[in-house]
Amino acid sequence: MVKREIINIDEEKCNGCGLCVPNCPEGALQIIDGKARLISDLFCDGLGACIGNCPEGAIFVEEREAEEYDEKKVMENIVKQGKNTIRAHLKHLEDHGADKYLKQAKEYLEEKGIENPTKEEHHMRGASCPGSRIMEFSKEENKVNEEGKRSSQLRQWPIQLHLISPNAPYFLGKDVLLAADCTAFSIGDFHKDFLKDKTLVIACPKLDSNIDVYVEKIRKMIDEAKINTLTVLVMEVPCCSGLLQIAKKALDRATRKIPIKLIVVGIKGDIIKEEWI
Repeated sequence: MVKREIINIDEEKCNGCGLCVPNCPEGALQIIDGKARLISDLFCDGLGACIGNCPEGAIFVEEREAEEYDEKKVMENIVKQGKNTIRAHLKHLEDHGADKYLKQAKEYLEEKGIENPTKEEHHMRGASCPGSRIMEFSKEENKVNEEGKRSSQLRQWPIQLHLISPNAPYFLGKDVLLAADCTAFSIGDFHKDFLKDKTLVIACPKLDSNIDVYVEKIRKMIDEAKINTLTVLVMEVPCCSGLLQIAKKALDRATRKIPIKLIVVGIKGDIIKEEWI
């Protein structure tokens, strides 16, 4: 047994819809007695691909004592499901920067003489992610009154999470907006509706690699800068849910407790969900 990140399922929230199951090619989840169940610690890599596919918010990542993840056992299960599942699993590992597991998976395929379906697909990196699907919106849908000019509500610089200092004076006792990079480009009135009177931090849970550093920076904002509230603004795409997990993990590690507000934005800029965590 080792202490590591692994998913947990809130049985009270889970309605047994099963949407998480096909999004876990590792085979760690099954619907049993009307609820999603983690059938084996060995199959769960803790990367949380299933989280964004749960409409009830019943799945989350926690750190606890668990059996160590076994990529070989996972691959034994993966290859039985065919080429498309192998591809999905390898892209899942690659997208989350799980280089160690990705290397083990590729070595397993090579040892067994099984074709690696992603070898010729690196130029299409990220195409398997729902958030990467190509879409074009009608200009008619976006017609608004563009008269007048609004002032920027940005209160500080820098704003990228890996560049900021959590003890900077503009964080002290303030309300902080932790926004996924894409949100400001999706929301027409981002400054007026979400940034006003808040200190801004931006990050991308899919493309950024400093997850542990991010958790510690937010913890310091909570404990040392004593921020007042934290609003997490994310897109509806599954990979974006990781930003909320970073915020939750920071709050768990912090000695102070502050309210966290989650706002989920649709890809056309509409607000899908707004709730206090």
